[in-house]
Amino acid sequence: MVVVCWSLKGGVGTTVVSAAIALEACRRGENPLLVDLAGDLPAVLGVDGTGSGIVDWCSATGGAGTEALDGLAIDVPGGARVVGRGSAEWGSADPNRLATLVEHLGERTETVVVDAGDIWTSLPPGGPPPALVDPLLDLASRSVLVTRACYLALRRVGRQVRRPSEVVLVVEPGRALDRADVEAVVGAAVSTQVLVDPAVARAVDSGLLARRAPRSLLRAVGAAR
Repeated sequence: MVVVCWSLKGGVGTTVVSAAIALEACRRGENPLLVDLAGDLPAVLGVDGTGSGIVDWCSATGGAGTEALDGLAIDVPGGARVVGRGSAEWGSADPNRLATLVEHLGERTETVVVDAGDIWTSLPPGGPPPALVDPLLDLASRSVLVTRACYLALRRVGRQVRRPSEVVLVVEPGRALDRADVEAVVGAAVSTQVLVDPAVARAVDSGLLARRAPRSLLRAVGAAR
């Protein structure tokens, strides 16, 4: 199963939700693979992601095959592994290797969770190219839009063609819009609501999300599987 998490505005919580989905899979006895297209997953999980990563592999024309991806994976406490973004720029990615990566991820036997990040503003050279994101979304068993009930984010939904299979709504107090508004705009059901919780921020800031993820966060994402 391939789960792709994405957003249309930065800072909504896509990386934390991606990490939580994988950590919840670990609680069920799985050993998921996380693929970081955006750049922050290793840091959120409290592991060192400064080495070569997915962009370096995609940019290595004539380089090692897909077996090398397992060598790039970093162990995460609890049983998951993460392939970091790496140090190369997406603008140097080879189109043939992008296509090979999509095919490879679709053939893997474990759960694969992809953090695609903000696909509205983070275009190459900073963010992943549509030539990678769009095939991954087509392939995904779950295409998860992570958003807040934010007018600035939701107004972008109708200005692009991608549609999710479900929505993770990050709930914060004081918003004028609610779950019903989000579902009406997006055209997909909110599969779970994740409350803004200071405990999550503390776990991320201390590098302990993989070891001490708040149970409320894991329960919320687990209910949507």
